[in-house]
Amino acid sequence: MGLITGVFAFLYHLPQIYKWLLKPYYIVSFLMTVAFLVVRKAPGLCEHLATDREDGNSCDFDWREVEILMFLSAIVMMKNRRAITLEQHIGNLFMFSKVANVILFFRLDIRLGILYLALCVAFVMTCKPPLYMGPEYIKYFSDKTIDEELQRDGRITWIVEFYANWSSDCQSFAPIFANLSLKYNCAGLRFGKVDIGRYGEVSQRYRVSTSPLAKQLPSLLLFQGGREVMRRPMVDNKGRAVSWTFNEENIIREFNLNELFQKSKKLNKKQNSFQTEEGSEELQQQSSEGGQSTESKKDQ
Repeated sequence: MGLITGVFAFLYHLPQIYKWLLKPYYIVSFLMTVAFLVVRKAPGLCEHLATDREDGNSCDFDWREVEILMFLSAIVMMKNRRAITLEQHIGNLFMFSKVANVILFFRLDIRLGILYLALCVAFVMTCKPPLYMGPEYIKYFSDKTIDEELQRDGRITWIVEFYANWSSDCQSFAPIFANLSLKYNCAGLRFGKVDIGRYGEVSQRYRVSTSPLAKQLPSLLLFQGGREVMRRPMVDNKGRAVSWTFNEENIIREFNLNELFQKSKKLNKKQNSFQTEEGSEELQQQSSEGGQSTESKKDQ
């Protein structure tokens, strides 16, 4: 039954997956991933390639190439154990496939290896992964607005993501954070983001390192009353992030989003009831003043 449900879910989202994959970044990545396979199997080209096979068939993989591909498969499976989104799974496959292609092409012909490596460098410099452009209830801060917004109303709880556009982990986390904002955003619980790759002063002020070695990107900070209450991932004495998985379940549990959301809804009801009471009092005053004015006109 679970398998059938998964198949139907895949078919339901298939148009969205096609729309997502048919982007230049993923199309070029796919072509570069299968480059060695195409060169090794292409008729008219593979006959002129070198091979270590005993039968001399240069249009098939030799034992060393099979060994490299098997090692690649093991690495991708290990990395994908911690992957959360489809983007992370496909990103790991593309990245390690390109590394394997570099090794395979250099082993086959150094000229092909240099050419493929140059193509990889050009691809990294010119083609960036597509950014998340879906629905969200998130306020984007700058270095001049973040302090003011966090301290404006002490009754509002803020969950702020510190990210950098160049970080693949931040790009993969973007749809998860957006989905949480759609579920839990309300007047008393708000979601925000700040690009510390762009605003270095914010990075230093809130002690979130942008160094790839620190592995602190992305970082989620919870603010109540304008003050930091908790953050994930936590940071050890050496300034490195403690390993933590950024999935929806962990965030809901660690940040007590359900409890915060219920408290924020109660706060909204109190504010609404207070506003309605004030409005009714104003209406009563206006009606009484109106009655007095009409009575005075009648007396005249």
